[in-house]
Amino acid sequence: MIMRLKIRDVREDHDLTQQQVAQYLMCDQSLYSKYERGERDVPLNIMIKLAQFYKTSIDYLVGLTENKKPYR
Repeated sequence: MIMRLKIRDVREDHDLTQQQVAQYLMCDQSLYSKYERGERDVPLNIMIKLAQFYKTSIDYLVGLTENKKPYR
């Protein structure tokens, strides 16, 4: 539940559409929409790409921390 809200909130914070993020991930917008709605589990390789794209940590995206900065 938290993860789907985080990936949507981060996308919206960056003023991006689902289509734009899906293009970056090289997947269909409909699949990305299912990730955001929690209808499909987000694979680890997609989580890594999202964390890199948004310059944040996977821990933030899955709700384990409120620190948006990636680990160094």
